[in-house]
Amino acid sequence: QVQLVESGGGLVQSGGSLRLSCAGSGRTFKNDAMAWFRQAPGKEREFVAVANMFGGTTSIDSEKFTVSRDNAKNSIDLQMTGLTPEDTAVYYCAAGRASFRASDYSYWGQGTQVTVSS
Repeated sequence: QVQLVESGGGLVQSGGSLRLSCAGSGRTFKNDAMAWFRQAPGKEREFVAVANMFGGTTSIDSEKFTVSRDNAKNSIDLQMTGLTPEDTAVYYCAAGRASFRASDYSYWGQGTQVTVSS
């Protein structure tokens, strides 16, 4: 069974930091892009950051989000700093074709809640 499992979400005060982790199992993801998306209540799922199969990374805010992957561990992390209440959302890990579009990713985790209090 192919799975992506996120961890590390929680409640943090505005200005604080969190580190999310995502572990894959059931197959290797070394030839896939691995990405983070988020979805706030009433909003569409939004791209946050991606690490391609070569380790190159892109994010919506390079000062706030740092993404890193470890192919040996079949995992990807998302370090988040300077969080604001606008960052409150369920954060999802995904694997698939490197893209900003959620529809290009074939595998998804169940999501982890990040709540930033003001």
